[in-house]
Amino acid sequence: MTTIAVLADPPREGLVLPELAATSPLSEAEVTELYAEMLKDTFVAAANSGGDLLVNYRPDDDLPGDLQGDGSSEDELRALADEALDDVEDVRFEVQVGSTFSARAGNTTTHLLESEGANSVAVVDGTAPMLTRTEIDSAAMKLRRSEVVVGSAGDGRIYYLGLTDTIDFEGVYTPPEIETVTQRATDAGYDVDFLPAMTAVETGADLRSLVPLLNARIEAGRIVPVHTATYLHELDLRVEERDGERELVR
Repeated sequence: MTTIAVLADPPREGLVLPELAATSPLSEAEVTELYAEMLKDTFVAAANSGGDLLVNYRPDDDLPGDLQGDGSSEDELRALADEALDDVEDVRFEVQVGSTFSARAGNTTTHLLESEGANSVAVVDGTAPMLTRTEIDSAAMKLRRSEVVVGSAGDGRIYYLGLTDTIDFEGVYTPPEIETVTQRATDAGYDVDFLPAMTAVETGADLRSLVPLLNARIEAGRIVPVHTATYLHELDLRVEERDGERELVR
């Protein structure tokens, strides 16, 4: 059984996905809501899989002073889980430890594998809404044969990192992340397997790739991440070709 650690920030304007707000037609408020909806779909996928969901949140005093908010990070993320899931009794909420994303991912993974005796751990950040329980369970099967399983996103990024043993996490999310992670794994003598490539939404270009896929799957009556797809439908986003360039428009 894999523990799926979702390293999540509280959905606050200016804190989450700043590049998406700067490179898409979405406002900061809309980007923040989109992040929240993608987190909900990630929670659903993890909770419905054969693994255990761990929401790993940044402590309030680790956030920039002007973004600390009136409530706590944990309370905001618990509220999202309550909205997304029928039952949150088995969902764990634990604070992150570390000064960088790599450090936080490493500390969480090491603690779960070495201190709690988890068979395998997966780290995701909640920005790949097409990640479903099918991919999570497929990764768990791959982790029975390989010590490391990676899911690649655009521009050499990753949306999923699964491990059955620890690696050197110092700067492991240095771009291109997929190469860095794989090198660390092979340096440790581990076998590496891969999941299908998937869009992780961090920029306007990422959203431009995701929107037509969701629209097409809705048209075909196929499964979509409900929370993300519903919100993007409300925003009336589509891709059009203008002057030879594909643009995300409303």
